[in-house]
Amino acid sequence: MEILKTILIGAAMLLISDISLAKKTDIVRFGICSDAHLSTMHNSEYRITTFINSMKKEKPDFLIELGDFATPEPKYAPYFAIWNSFPGDKYHVIGNHEMDGGYSREQTLAYLKMKSSYYSFDKKGFHFIVLDGNDKKDPNVRGYKQFMAAEQVNWLKGELSTTKLPVVIFSHQGLTLYTSEDETYGIENWKEVQEILVKHNQTHPGRRVVACFNGHTHYDDAIQIDGIWYITITSMSYHWLGEKYAHATYGDEVDKQFKWIKYTAPFKEPLFTVVEISPKGMLKIAGKKTQWVGATPAELGYLQSRLKYMRPEISKRRLKLSL
Repeated sequence: MEILKTILIGAAMLLISDISLAKKTDIVRFGICSDAHLSTMHNSEYRITTFINSMKKEKPDFLIELGDFATPEPKYAPYFAIWNSFPGDKYHVIGNHEMDGGYSREQTLAYLKMKSSYYSFDKKGFHFIVLDGNDKKDPNVRGYKQFMAAEQVNWLKGELSTTKLPVVIFSHQGLTLYTSEDETYGIENWKEVQEILVKHNQTHPGRRVVACFNGHTHYDDAIQIDGIWYITITSMSYHWLGEKYAHATYGDEVDKQFKWIKYTAPFKEPLFTVVEISPKGMLKIAGKKTQWVGATPAELGYLQSRLKYMRPEISKRRLKLSL
């Protein structure tokens, strides 16, 4: 009996050790896409179906799209149905184009069954925060917004102060600044928000903000600032060029039915990827490549300062985290 008891105790200790080791080495995996612009493209059903079918095979812990998915117009309901066919957890970020066509942010939230445009959730030892960069700095100014109001900023401070886990942040507009000849990207109070993140990391080194993901610019980029990775995920569908560079990439018939495509440089295949984050301090982006359809932005004479960020690709990356 004593021998059997010893064996059972030993087996139990090994099981506890294995569970503890599993917790320490657990990796969180999520599928990510951004700026699908399903209301713009003529082959949007193919694009979102390709993404969801891929994720059903990959079986990540959750999906997240970083905004500019589609407006809540009834005719786009089939695209949301495809998205919702993924059997696991799914999360939305509110982009600026969700409010196109006269829709309000409140209407969009109601359609998506979201209680708030900014929120958080925990998964496998990480705290994920979703932010909304569409607040109004000045209610009298028309056009798209790139700002986080005081109420949301204070909420962010509270989230950081209460979590016991390392933090990953998602937003549509970036929390850093991109400038070029004719436009500025990033929330207007990006510096304020960055200072909050840096201060948190200095005072709580055991639960640092390690990475911030954004879309919006349709760029492919990753930059580390004060120990935090700011990662921009390019569009699922295209890079926006504007009226100056208009060309009927898919021919006159498509151009007549989908009036915005001619102002873009489309990607042949939809771009999306899987991200893995390890508690050992490694962030891996699987990456995905495709091709431009028709003339490239460079061939069309697009702005030189932006070309270094523009490619039909989500780059494969291995980024070391400060955990």
